[in-house]
Amino acid sequence: MIAIIDYDMGNLRSVQKAFEAVGHRAVITRQRHAIAEASHVVLPGVGAFGDCMRNLESYDLIDPIRKSIDSGKPFLGICLGLQLLFTESTEFGSHKGLNILPGKVVRFQSKETEEGSTPLKIPHMGWNAIRMKKSSRLLEGVDDNAYMYFVHSYYVAPEQQDVVCTATEYGGSFVSSIERNNVFGCQFHPEKSQTGGLKMLRNFGDLS
Repeated sequence: MIAIIDYDMGNLRSVQKAFEAVGHRAVITRQRHAIAEASHVVLPGVGAFGDCMRNLESYDLIDPIRKSIDSGKPFLGICLGLQLLFTESTEFGSHKGLNILPGKVVRFQSKETEEGSTPLKIPHMGWNAIRMKKSSRLLEGVDDNAYMYFVHSYYVAPEQQDVVCTATEYGGSFVSSIERNNVFGCQFHPEKSQTGGLKMLRNFGDLS
C-alpha cells in the first residue's frame, strides 16, 4: 500500500488516481500509523515552500517522513515534495527544509542575455524533455528525452551531483529528477505526464 501524505498542499487525488491506473493501491493520509505501515510513501506538493514546511510541522508529519526514509522503504517527492527534501529554499526569504539531501532550492532567473531576446517566462509551465544523466530504477523503460509536464518557478541545486538522474533545459540546465538509495524525486508531475509519467509511477510501486 502506498501512502500519499496529506498536508493540505498538492493535487493529492490526481496522484492517487494515477497510481490506481497503473495497478497500485494508494491512500491519502496524514495518520502516523498509516504512513508507518505503508510499503511506499509519496510526498507531493504545490504551493510555497515555507507554507508547506509549516503545514508539515503543524500536522506533526516531519518525524513520520524521516522514519519512513530511515526504514529503507521507497520514498518519492513530487514537485515541491522533491524540493522539501533539500536543506533550504530561497523562496520568499530563507526557509529550512527537511535536509534529507544537502542543497538549495533556487529560482529561475528571468533576465535578458542579449539585446532583443525574450525574457525567460516564470513559472516554467508545460511539456519539456528530461535528459538522462544516470540510470535510475524509477526511469526504467522511460525514453531518454521523454517529455514530462512541469509547473514551477524554483528548482533544486544539489551539493552532491551523484544524486542527479535527469536534467532539463530551461534558460540553462536544471535538475529534474534525483535518486539516492530509497529516496526518489522529480520536479515534474508524473501523474500529469501521460505514458512516461505513468511508467515511472508503476516502477515506483513495483519497488521492494
